[in-house]
Amino acid sequence: MSTRNTVQRTPYAVRICHWLMVICFFLVAMSGLSWFFPSLNWLNNLLGGPQLARILHPFLGVAIFVFLAFMCIRLARYNLPEASDKAWFANVGSVMKGEHNDAIDTGKYNAGQKVLFWSIMGLISVLLLSGVIIWRPYFAPLFGIPIIRIGLLLHALAGVLLMLLIIGHIYLAFWVKGTISSMSTGRVSRAWARSHHPRWYRSIQQDAP
Repeated sequence: MSTRNTVQRTPYAVRICHWLMVICFFLVAMSGLSWFFPSLNWLNNLLGGPQLARILHPFLGVAIFVFLAFMCIRLARYNLPEASDKAWFANVGSVMKGEHNDAIDTGKYNAGQKVLFWSIMGLISVLLLSGVIIWRPYFAPLFGIPIIRIGLLLHALAGVLLMLLIIGHIYLAFWVKGTISSMSTGRVSRAWARSHHPRWYRSIQQDAP
């Protein structure tokens, strides 16, 4: 794809952070599933076996939180609610059909992406806090059994919800043609930008020298 016909959408630092987080999340999710479903215990081997997986799981979880915190700092301002988000929700049916309505004047991220962004940030915060409570041998001894049980429940629920959100995120990334290049090369075609995020495209055109 010629750079003349493309625009930068995702900076290099954000892309690297995203893919490092993807690797960590995959390993954490697989080890988590291995404990949730005994029949999947073999997934522990991805982290070197059951004992090593129990050691690495929380540390990788903290790494995911750090990566997401960095992405939050870089992207939060683009994901703040706007009045124009109402138009996206009002026309979500046509969006799902791939129809582009002129009434939806989308910025860098649409309303659905914003909901996903803040949902992931919220769930990872719950996972971090509950994970600290149940983290043996470092922090769990500081809490009583009832608190640890609540922490385990919250950790499991948040983990399952986050995995479902990520699966949906992956599906939509492949479903909307041209989206994957945003997180691989960092660039998207001008036609894609005009079609999916017209207000953002106009703003970067205005800022261009």
